[in-house]
Amino acid sequence: MKQIEVTILGQVYMLGCPAGGEALLQAAVAGVDKEMTTIRDSGKVKARERIAVLAALNLAYQLAERAQTAPQQPAAAGAATLADTGSADIEGLLRRVDAALGDDGRLL
Repeated sequence: MKQIEVTILGQVYMLGCPAGGEALLQAAVAGVDKEMTTIRDSGKVKARERIAVLAALNLAYQLAERAQTAPQQPAAAGAATLADTGSADIEGLLRRVDAALGDDGRLL
């Protein structure tokens, strides 16, 4: 697994990335950074942990909304939909986010 250095909300993180997944990871990082920056710049939330939780909820809602509006469209080969995501996948993602946050605390 390859290590990639990324920046989210001005903070640098080292993330593990499977071979060939660099572009997808960079796109995901850009989306998370944009969402977190928007929340921070609104001035209503200051704590980085709360910004991260709100950004995660906003992004998850957008995924659920997309899945609901286009359920009849088959997913591209290898692409997961929100319905395909098992609890083990979500738990793994939460562990990776917790590891990336480090001393900032756990999300859940």
